[in-house]
Amino acid sequence: MKIVFNDKFYNSSYIKDGASAPGRMEAIMESIHNDSKYQIVRNGRAEYSDIIRVHESQYIDSVRNNQALYDMALLSAGGAIKASQIAMESEPAFACIRPPGHHAHPSSGWGYCSFCNMAIALKKLRDEGRITSAFILDFDAHGGDGTIDCLSDWKEAIVLNPMAEGRNEYVALVESFVKKLNYVDIIAVNAGFDTYEKDVGRKLASFDFYRIGYVLKMFSKKMEHHRRFAILEGGYYLPDLGKNVLSFCQGFE
Repeated sequence: MKIVFNDKFYNSSYIKDGASAPGRMEAIMESIHNDSKYQIVRNGRAEYSDIIRVHESQYIDSVRNNQALYDMALLSAGGAIKASQIAMESEPAFACIRPPGHHAHPSSGWGYCSFCNMAIALKKLRDEGRITSAFILDFDAHGGDGTIDCLSDWKEAIVLNPMAEGRNEYVALVESFVKKLNYVDIIAVNAGFDTYEKDVGRKLASFDFYRIGYVLKMFSKKMEHHRRFAILEGGYYLPDLGKNVLSFCQGFE
């Protein structure tokens, strides 16, 4: 399994928000580095031609008004693209990127999000003729309204934002939904670790992230193509963030 990352994501000075909190990327990558089985792959920036597939030019220009944020947002979208390309080679990938993207709409963004990284990566694959369908699981504590909006013109892109009261019901909902799905060309994950029991979501235990990753791994095995990738969204309880990301990756790999 490959971990997509660029050292520039350590820079927390481009904007002050929860996703750019000092130590957040370090917490994740320290856990990853402590497990020697993962290969770190450096990503570059997305091109303007990738962003315009999803976002209106006027909105892109508004993000560019903050050049430092724009540069980081292009790098984040590039990480999602790189992870999706690795997945197309039947190898799982996790992109440790920021800013996040699942609250970014074609002409607006909120919740620390600039560009819709997931929609950009998937639509690039679709437009290149490499996929025609996708399943997207978003297990962030906040629903991925931007991803849904940006993919609304693509009926073969199925998005699940699980809603359940307890942790076991949550994982069971994911499993039952996946079992009912027909074939999809790729499995994609908006991985928001703020659903953690000590984070804002107050729901999932660390092992539940493993369970979710494992369900998706088995689904990709059932599809017989093993194409799956995940990109980082939320997750703000830094003492356990690295542990939670690693737990998901261990189930997903």
